[in-house]
Amino acid sequence: MLYICIGYKTKERGHTVVPSLFLNMAEIVEKVYSLLEPLLEGTDIFIVNIKVKPVNNIKVYLDSDSGFSIEKCSSVNRRLYAQMEAAQLFTDGDFSLEVSSPGVDEPLTQMRQYKKNVGRKVTVTDSEGGEKTGILKEVTDEHITLEIKPAKQKQALIITQIPFSNIKKTVVQIIF
Repeated sequence: MLYICIGYKTKERGHTVVPSLFLNMAEIVEKVYSLLEPLLEGTDIFIVNIKVKPVNNIKVYLDSDSGFSIEKCSSVNRRLYAQMEAAQLFTDGDFSLEVSSPGVDEPLTQMRQYKKNVGRKVTVTDSEGGEKTGILKEVTDEHITLEIKPAKQKQALIITQIPFSNIKKTVVQIIF
């Protein structure tokens, strides 16, 4: 279990004071997850990650198979915030909630994200630190398939399979 202790600096003594209140971050994440799941039923929105900062700042990262619009984002935010208040997750009501997509520079973390991005250009960093950039052609439970353009134009396209066990991170490349 991960416990986070909240500390603060006092002006008088200039040192960190540790209050007796300990928050179990895993329990908070689990509770937010349980409140959020029913709100997403029947939609194409899915949870990517939930983070809790020691100042009761809850960050929820969502994605959607059809794109995560600002309308979807604000709707989920309003409904989840109301659920959290009703559940009295923080008894004094002192918390903030941020709902967003993971961001364009964040690595893919779930199979559903990989499948959603088939046909897009990605950069894969392997466990040894090597990088390959190409078009994500296929996703299976065991590996992804990339189509890589060779440096010399007269060479044939390179098709390579990369096992998930060898992937450190995969980031979608934005093409302008």
